[in-house]
Amino acid sequence: MSLLSLLPKAWCQNNAENVPVTPKVEQQGLVKSLVAGRTIAAAAVAEGDSCEFGSLHYFALCGLGGILSCGITHTAVVPLDLVKCRIQVDPVKYKSVFNGFQVTLREDGARGLAKGWAPTFFGYSMQGLCKFGLYEVFKVFYTDLIGEENAFLYRTWLYLSASASAEFFADIALSPMEAAKVKIQTTPGFANTLREAWPRIMREEGVNGFYKSLVPLWMRQIPYTMMKFACFERTVELLYKYVVPKPRAECSKPEQLVVTFAAGYIAGVFCAIVSHPADTVVSKLNQEKGSTALEAAKKLGMAGLWKGLTPRIVMIGTLTALQWFIYDAFKVAMRMPRPPPPEMPESLKKKLEAQAQK
Repeated sequence: MSLLSLLPKAWCQNNAENVPVTPKVEQQGLVKSLVAGRTIAAAAVAEGDSCEFGSLHYFALCGLGGILSCGITHTAVVPLDLVKCRIQVDPVKYKSVFNGFQVTLREDGARGLAKGWAPTFFGYSMQGLCKFGLYEVFKVFYTDLIGEENAFLYRTWLYLSASASAEFFADIALSPMEAAKVKIQTTPGFANTLREAWPRIMREEGVNGFYKSLVPLWMRQIPYTMMKFACFERTVELLYKYVVPKPRAECSKPEQLVVTFAAGYIAGVFCAIVSHPADTVVSKLNQEKGSTALEAAKKLGMAGLWKGLTPRIVMIGTLTALQWFIYDAFKVAMRMPRPPPPEMPESLKKKLEAQAQK
């Protein structure tokens, strides 16, 4: 058995010895192949596309789209994120969003609102690379494992599994920069820049200082990402089915991107609620040396765990919508394959019809 044969089928379509035999379908007089692991008809490299769905080139572009999507959006909302973190760790001083902005402007000036932008940009760019890139990888991989019929029937579980797997690795990439960001934003006098924060954390806490919040980060980000991807995928499906007055194929690219933005915002609201308590623990944990996640949670209390939820809903809702919009727009700009919402495989339709006739 060759090493290539162990890879997902969709990865191996460029290798003649490992190409799975795929059925052909006639569509408007053109012969098109079914891409392995997909429930839709599409050419291996469809006319007008820059790459083949499921190829290494495709996954690399998805990762690049993730870098742009997460890096740009998280950096853009640094001021709101800074105030949110300060409300979480010091609710006595920072009583509300508006009060938080007022206090920060009074003490640090306008430049103070940009504190932590560098670790935010680099950290979330690395996270975006893994989050979006590996999500596409795991989605194809798991589809190949369970087959296209099960992938359609249990597609919500497919989205949840693929996104959780991707986020596990994404948080390992994010954790060091997240630790530096929170220290800069919530610990007065600790550091003003990434260049100052990084060596100080290493000197005072060692490597553990960068990863001590990894477990609560997983607790925050994995549920968040599972909701982000599964809710988005199913919301897009429902919007085209019940809200958009015409099929996706008849919608223009700008119209499709509007649907993407709307689905992203809806997903973002649920993401913020699901992941907020863990987000508060992460902020508190990175602020205090030597504290554990359980100790931080006990100190915050049930009410404290939900402090800062309103600005986080606004931030994450907008953030998630923009991320999906940028990611999808990047796919359009790069002429990447953008499969429509999944459709029931013909083989499954025939099985259901046969059962109905019995």
